[in-house]
Amino acid sequence: MKHPHAQSPTILFSLLSILISFHYACASSAPRNSLHRGSSLLVENYASDLLTSADGSFTCGFYQVGVNAFSFAIWFTNSKERTVAWMANRDQPINGQRSRVSLHRDGTMVLTDAEGSAIWSTNTTNTKAEKAELLNTGNLVLKDPYGKVLWQSFDHPTDTLLPLQPLIRNNKLVSATGNNSYFSGYYALFFDNDNVLKLIHEGPDFSSAYWPNPDVGVLKNDRIGYNRTRIAVLDEMGRFSSSDSMRISATDLGHGIKRRLTMDYDGNLRLYSLNESNGSWVVSWEAVPQQCLVRGLCGEYGICVYTPKPKCSCPPAYEMKEPSNWNSGCKPKFKGRCYQPQQVKFVELPHTDFYGFDLGPGQSVTLESCKNQCLQECSCKAFTYRLTGKPFCFLKSALYNGFQSPDFEGTIYLKLPKSLETSGTSAPMGSDLTCGSKTQVLEHSSGIGSTGSSRAKWKYLYSFVFLIGAIEVLFIASGWWCLFRKQKLKAPMEDGYQVMLNQFRRFTYAELQKATKKFREELGRGGSGAVYKGVLEDNRVVAVKKLGEVIQEEEFWAEVSTLGRINHMNLVRMWGFCCKGTERLLVYEYVENGSLDKHLFSNASISRSNTSSRASPLNWKQRFKITLGTAKGLAYLHHECLEWVIHCDVKPENILLDKDFESKVSDFGLAKLSHRGGSGSEFSRIRGTKGYMAPEWALNLPITAKVDVYSYGVVLLEIVKGIRLSNWVVVNGEEEAELTRFIRMVKRKIKYGEDTWVDDIVDPSLRGQFNRNQAAMMIEIGISCIEEDRSKRPTMDTVVQALLECEEDESEINTANML
Repeated sequence: MKHPHAQSPTILFSLLSILISFHYACASSAPRNSLHRGSSLLVENYASDLLTSADGSFTCGFYQVGVNAFSFAIWFTNSKERTVAWMANRDQPINGQRSRVSLHRDGTMVLTDAEGSAIWSTNTTNTKAEKAELLNTGNLVLKDPYGKVLWQSFDHPTDTLLPLQPLIRNNKLVSATGNNSYFSGYYALFFDNDNVLKLIHEGPDFSSAYWPNPDVGVLKNDRIGYNRTRIAVLDEMGRFSSSDSMRISATDLGHGIKRRLTMDYDGNLRLYSLNESNGSWVVSWEAVPQQCLVRGLCGEYGICVYTPKPKCSCPPAYEMKEPSNWNSGCKPKFKGRCYQPQQVKFVELPHTDFYGFDLGPGQSVTLESCKNQCLQECSCKAFTYRLTGKPFCFLKSALYNGFQSPDFEGTIYLKLPKSLETSGTSAPMGSDLTCGSKTQVLEHSSGIGSTGSSRAKWKYLYSFVFLIGAIEVLFIASGWWCLFRKQKLKAPMEDGYQVMLNQFRRFTYAELQKATKKFREELGRGGSGAVYKGVLEDNRVVAVKKLGEVIQEEEFWAEVSTLGRINHMNLVRMWGFCCKGTERLLVYEYVENGSLDKHLFSNASISRSNTSSRASPLNWKQRFKITLGTAKGLAYLHHECLEWVIHCDVKPENILLDKDFESKVSDFGLAKLSHRGGSGSEFSRIRGTKGYMAPEWALNLPITAKVDVYSYGVVLLEIVKGIRLSNWVVVNGEEEAELTRFIRMVKRKIKYGEDTWVDDIVDPSLRGQFNRNQAAMMIEIGISCIEEDRSKRPTMDTVVQALLECEEDESEINTANML
């Protein structure tokens, strides 16, 4: 009989063999961060044949850029779209078969295509390069046996600069051609000959630097040009500094965040921070806040307008050259270039200009003289007449860099053949003009060969114009006396006054008193004053906001000038103002369905209120529409508006609903107008409403647009739940915010994998009639918006994009909880 342990050596040997095999299997499948001499990466194995940095942040390998096209690239491992940080062959993709990248025994790293031709290589021939290694910084380096770096990808940037990667003399960041295209585009960040870091458009037709402002000198741009050192670097904290004294900082300054500085395809330079929880990028700084100021954005003849986002359009009598390709711009619908003066008409586009390509320096002449100069010059395609200070005339030999802005106090007059049919209103095609400004066709009657009757008509016309001008001067003078008779004009007020005179109507106090029947019908009351319903003499229904007498005059002007620059379908429009003694009144459009709170929370108070006075409850489609519209309005204020506006008091009472239940954000009395990146971008005085205020108010932190994101998140969750989450409740004898309890419940249900967590959270008054996918997305967005750490909150632009992705969701309405 054998001893029971006689087989133990055999068993141990077998177990040891299994363990050894398992070890080698794991080792072979483990990520590697280096490629050794004589080894290759094969394109056929692009999904697995990869180099990964030791900390897993970056991946290097073949990146698919087309159906059967690849590039050798480095990308962020944890980003949602595998965002590329560097690309070796961006302009010459290789085939998806038989292509490879190899580290040859002569020390050269070579990318070859299917035919064996070298597409890209390092300049390390006949060196002792032993391996290629991907570092935690995202830098791909070739090292010799002693660890010395012989070549690095940091020395050859494409469109992105990573932390600790220097941008030096003769290096550029060059944009891609499009959002999903990786070919080299027309925009670049580089050091110019004056040692200043600049953005430039280098298009097929012209080159033009546009940042920093080319119209002022180096010193006025807070740069230094006499330092011959040319180097810029982004540090690990999120600070970017340059040898020309340029300094910027990320809004989420600090360690532990993956960042990139990218020359985007739209010509803007942006600093991004990675939200590793969802893999999305957040913009923490951008060079050009007003996107339409980027040169060459819409090609020849194209005009960039805000609708509310920047959008390219063609002017009247022009059409796109190539569908879906604005780089090519527009083309005229007419032929010929030189016309006799009597064959020409001019089309007027207010607040529009084409930057550059002037036929000479600007001249301070009359509009008629400017027009005649363009008529006599064959190469003049248009002329700009600017009204800032003295009138100035600029003749244009070419039409590039078109933009439209209500802040531009001038007009472009397009020179067109009179025989060409043009509409009465000549807004750029596809545009959505701000402030309701209209254009008109000005037909020219030449003085050469004119009849006496024609001259007489012009004489009467001039007389009429001068008479109107005199009346306008008297009107302005009387308004000036009313507003400033007790003190000297202050600079901020002067700007606001000019805005009002240009865009709004000034009402008398008697007019508004009559319109509101002596302020009888009150629509609502807030921290800045009461709102009354009124009917003007032209039968327009308006809302008149009577500001409290204690409000400071500066705040009144701030609100007026802010609203005067804003026009968006999801923001309440202002029609005029009134100033009489200590009285300050603002006249808004009337929004038929009142505020969101009256509809959203009406069911919660059935037992306490008269049924006839309650607003109708909201169905799911209306709730989603309101959610998206409010986000669009706030995104416009934060991102697309020509000035950066923080609302500071986003709540259901300040979200109005029109007859179609389109949301309109109201009450900018608490808004603070500030330039991006300027000293006014932060303010400390606590404002807003308890329950909707972001934590940074109480923590005395700098206030940014993220306070609005927080408030929006609370409102969004209230729209889903149908109750006031901003209220405070008593739980186990302690006071607690309803919002805190709600979030705790949601996270618990998600954590324990409850299948019906969405159904349990959505407002039961909907009786199960809601889109489950949309509801889940809204809850997710709402929770992300109310993060205590503001750097983790999304921007309103990101929120809009997320909602738009599920807007067209046609999945069936959830009926699981039908009552």
